[in-house]
Order: sequence, then structure tokens, then C-alpha cells
Amino acid sequence: MTSNFDIILKESSDNMDKVYIFGHKKPDTDSVMSAIALSYLKNKLGDETEPRVLGHINNETEYALKYFNISVPKYLNDVKLQIKNINYHKNFYLKDTDPILLGYQYMLNNNLTAIPIVNNNNTFLGLITIKDLSRYFLENSKRIYTSYDNILKVLEGTPALKKAEEFNANILDTTYESSTLAKIANIDDNSIVIMDERPSVTSYAISKRVKLIILVNNHKLSDEEMKLANDNNVSVIYTAFDSYNVVKLILFTNYIKNLVDKYNPIKFSESDYMDTVLDVNKRLKHTNYPIVNKKNKCLGLLRITDLNEKNRKKVILVDHNDKLQSVDGIEQAEIIEIVDHHNLGNLTTNKVVNFTNMAVGSTCTIVYILFKQNNVDIPKQIAGCLLSGILSDTLILKSPTATLIDKEAVKELSLIAELDYEKYGMDLLSAGTTIDNMSKEEIVYNDFKTYEESGTRFAIGQFFTTNFDEIKKDIAEYIKVLDRISEVNNYTIVALYVTDIVKDGSYIIYNTKAKEQLEMIYDVNSIKEGEFIKGCLSRKQHIVPLMLDYFEN
Repeated sequence: MTSNFDIILKESSDNMDKVYIFGHKKPDTDSVMSAIALSYLKNKLGDETEPRVLGHINNETEYALKYFNISVPKYLNDVKLQIKNINYHKNFYLKDTDPILLGYQYMLNNNLTAIPIVNNNNTFLGLITIKDLSRYFLENSKRIYTSYDNILKVLEGTPALKKAEEFNANILDTTYESSTLAKIANIDDNSIVIMDERPSVTSYAISKRVKLIILVNNHKLSDEEMKLANDNNVSVIYTAFDSYNVVKLILFTNYIKNLVDKYNPIKFSESDYMDTVLDVNKRLKHTNYPIVNKKNKCLGLLRITDLNEKNRKKVILVDHNDKLQSVDGIEQAEIIEIVDHHNLGNLTTNKVVNFTNMAVGSTCTIVYILFKQNNVDIPKQIAGCLLSGILSDTLILKSPTATLIDKEAVKELSLIAELDYEKYGMDLLSAGTTIDNMSKEEIVYNDFKTYEESGTRFAIGQFFTTNFDEIKKDIAEYIKVLDRISEVNNYTIVALYVTDIVKDGSYIIYNTKAKEQLEMIYDVNSIKEGEFIKGCLSRKQHIVPLMLDYFEN
């Protein structure tokens, strides 16, 4: 069954300017469901948003999504700036058969020092620079490879007779009397002849079956000469320009592909990161880079100065406000809003943002309040999302973090979702306690958050169970996993709290080097691996504040 929410998601996902809404890197039910529900609310209010996740969802969240028939949000790898977020020169390129004059004018008019060249299918062929043009004109070539139409366009001519589409021929100017005899002697069937009104020269050129005759100063062939030209397959163009200007301009008629070198220049795709471009440019010091797609079709030109024109990805954060817990590249994104119920983290923004932070048991509770404030009805599926997040984070309202507001929200959302919240809550938490087909790493990372205080990094994982013996029998392996995570990520403490809501407490498993510090944090003489801590249910209230206070002091 397709929900109204799924339809809204589909409509917004096609918009490149949409806002991503997501929770922390190790998504739990509250972070995923608050992102989904807030995105629904924002879209109802006329915004273009899409919920995302930063990692694999856990069993508990998967159970809730399936129960309410809602698709898992797409994965968001990062929000780093990509070329597609830069205002580069889109669709700036020339066809390989365009005249060189057009390339010169194009670069001049658009303040460019280079232009990509493509074929008729827009396949990238090469890059032409101002330096290439300068070098070409210094060579002063006397041969051109171009089309009848290009010559007509550059010389602003009149089409008199078109017997061929293109020419690859030598240029001969016979308009200067002092050199006429020498020039005439070189005329052959591989020549383009520039001439004025001299019948003897005209007749000779036609008899030699030249490729093209260009008559300057608007001189015209007689009817008889035109018939002879037609019979001998000689093309004819008239131009108002004098011979001096024609000789200058004729080289500009050349196909621009004649200047394309054989080397393959550095190019990028729209999915490449801005950081990658900057790293490459530090080495090459180029100022222009072609942008192509996967099929080598040219999309335009990136100038290094274009990197100053950024369209940062817009994001809304839920259930976190700490850089360590957020998506990679968050510093390159534009944070426009934060909705959270945790202590203030270390994120900074360039401008004022909407920041809703409340001391309630769940971010979903805050989103529920936002629905109320905006007078938006909560449909059954979204009520189920919000209810799932609150029940998960408050342990079916048994956690000390649960407030009266959470309880009121659960009461109303249960009515909308048409279910018994206590029974559904137990089924939800039970779905998250199974360790079938889960590796030790997956259990540790199931609900895992990182923190930093006074330059010290630590991490806390939490896993709910009703049978600690399933984990206890492999406790030595869990310790090895935690030791490895601590070493690789430079965590002073990395601990897994296995919470049993029936026994109202948590078992702690920790990295070996953290033993003495944990004894100081809990003010005990000795703490064992797998030791039960009575009343320890909430990471936010019972665990993190103790560690933050310890490292701060």
C-alpha cells in the first residue's frame, strides 16, 4: 500500500533544492521516526524536504516501519559540496564544426579563457584555450578545413553557388596585381581562390575546377561564368568585405576542432567533490576544467573562480546537535533548523537558525508539539512513527527522562494509531532485543554515539535485552571488539550498556584501558566487565552526564 507520505516523498525527491532531514550517524527509532514525521510536517507546510538516514537501521526501527507500512528512508553518505552544488558554466561548449571565430567571440563575450569542444552527440572532444587561438594565428596557416556555411557566416557573404558542403583546401589571394601571375600559376583543384572582378583570372580558376571562388567587394560572376562554375562543380560566395579583410577573416572560418590537441585534459563530473577539485588544482594550477557525465557527454565548464559561487546543501538535524554524531561534511552544509532533546553539542552555524531544544524524553515528542503548533492533522501512519520514537526512547515511559508531555503525547498518538501502546511498546522493544544473525560489531553499533569533552573522545553504545546471558557468554569477544574500536578511533572510553528494562538497570562492558576511569566515574573500588548497574536506564540522564563531568574536571 502506498501512503500519502510516500507520494509527498516522491514529489519532493526530484527537486535538487530539497532539504534533507536526518538524525545521528547510528540511527535509532527516535532519530529515524522524528526525521520522517518532521519531513511530512514540513512538506505539508509547503517546504521541499526528504528524510534520510546516516546508517543501517536497527531491528527495532525496522519493526516499527514495517508495522506502519512506511519505507526506510534513503541513505545519506555526506553533505559535502559537489560540483553540482557550484554555479559552474552549464551548457558552455561549442560544436567541433563551429568556426574558430565563434569560439573567440564566445570566450570574449563570456569572459572565458577556455571552451570545451563537443561533437554532434555532445561527447567531449577537447578543450580550446585563448593560448591555443593565439598560437594558431601566429602560425599564419594558408590552408583551411571548414564548411561552406562557416565561410558564409564569417564573411557575412551571399550564397551564389553551393556545390560542396565542406572544403579542405589551400587559400590563394589573387587580388594584388603584382603577385597575380605567380598566384594564378598555383591554382589547382585543391584551391580556394579570393578574387576581384577580373574575367581572365575567373575563367582560369573555373577551368582548374577550384573548390571555391570568393569574390570581394560584392563583385558578381556573369551568367556565363556562373554556368561554367556550375558545370565544373565550383562553389561561389559573394562578400562585401574587401580583400584585406577577407584574407584576415578566412582563417577564422576553420573548424574549431582543428585546434583540439590529442592530449586528454583533466575533467570532472557533477558528483565530484569540491575538495577533490581543489586538491587537483593545487598540483596543476589550471583555471578551467570541463564537466562531463558518466558517458563523457559535456555538461559545461568549471572555472576555479566558480568555486566561490556555492549552493550549500540545506539540512535539518533531528535528535542530535553534535558534529561528531552528524553526517560527514556537515560543516559544508547550510543548517537551517535543529530539533533535539539532548545537551548542547559543538555545532556552529554561519547564521541564525531555528533551534527547538526541549527537556523531554524523545525528539518525536517535540515533533508532535510542532504538529500542534502548526495546526496540522497527524495521520495514522505518522502517529505510529511518533509513538514508536517516544516509546523507544522512554522505555515505554519507564525511563526517568519521560515527562508529563511525553505521556500526554503517547495518550493522544495511541488513539490516532489505534493501538495499545503498552503492548505495542513491548513488541517494539522485544524486536530490538534479538541478536539472531547479528555480529558483535553490529550489536555494539546498534545504538552508538560519540562525544568529546575537553579534547577527550568517548563513545557509548546501548542495547536492550531481556536475556543478558546471550551476550554474557561471549563477553570476552565483546571486549576485544571494544578494544579495537577504542584503538582505531582514539576513544578513551568505549562502553556497551546492555539495558534490561525488566530488571531496571544495565550491564556494562567496556574497553580494557577504561577500567580505572570508570571506577572513578562511578566512585567504586572495582568495576567488573558485565557488572550490573541498578537504575541505569537512560544514556542521556544516567551515563553521559557522569562522563562529561568527569572529563571536564
